[in-house]
Amino acid sequence: MTELFFDLKSTHNPHRWYLPLTDGVCVGPPDNLFMYGGIGLASAIAAMERTCNRPVIWATAQYLSYARPPSIVDIDVWIPTEGKYNTQARVTGHVGDKEIFTVNAALGSRESPFSHQWVEAPDMPPPEDCEPSLLWTGQSWNLNSRLEVRMCPDKWGGGARSGELSPDGRSVMWVRPKGDYAIDTSMLAIIADYVPSGVGAALGRFGGGNSLDNTLRVRRVVPTEWVLCDIHIAGIHSGFAHGDMRLFSQDGELMAVASQSIIARVMG
Repeated sequence: MTELFFDLKSTHNPHRWYLPLTDGVCVGPPDNLFMYGGIGLASAIAAMERTCNRPVIWATAQYLSYARPPSIVDIDVWIPTEGKYNTQARVTGHVGDKEIFTVNAALGSRESPFSHQWVEAPDMPPPEDCEPSLLWTGQSWNLNSRLEVRMCPDKWGGGARSGELSPDGRSVMWVRPKGDYAIDTSMLAIIADYVPSGVGAALGRFGGGNSLDNTLRVRRVVPTEWVLCDIHIAGIHSGFAHGDMRLFSQDGELMAVASQSIIARVMG
């Protein structure tokens, strides 16, 4: 079992887990930190996979409230249906009696001779030829400081924020965790929660947003050091944006797809 990016702990009840909140799993201003949404989905995925002993096929999180350090998030796994090949499961994450997030998911696998992908990774320069992202600077040590992000300096959202709208709402970036953490399904859930970063790139401004939801659909997770994130912001209106991400390994394997609706925030 690989080391998790977050400190998920078991209890005497195999259906209950808990997550102590530290700055390293939170984002926001130093005096107003809150749990990063992707950590909620990732911890739910890890809890379900360990409880059900099956891999996640898809999982979707609805974010209901904020949890702040140093509180503890209790994670309860419910299994309404368990079949021969797949399990339908649900997680509630709460601090005391305050519900923070709800996750619904399916887990399982089936033998099949077919394995193919119809989408290709963008022709992105390798990470060593890209520049560290300047999107999340000026923050104290928190989750953002634990991820390394690299973007192409002259295209795909890596250029200057001039206020000019992107022609296609697309941005591409390399992401990897700092430290000895494997790229697994829960790590992909954390990285997938960077869909809001595409809002700023799409608008040509510094901006992002807060996730209302986070859905991850897992195809095939393979060993890789970096994850190539191909983000598309489909549209924005009335303060809300909608976007998706395709997550590829370094050798172009499509590992997962993700989508979100976002409370859009623009800083300038």
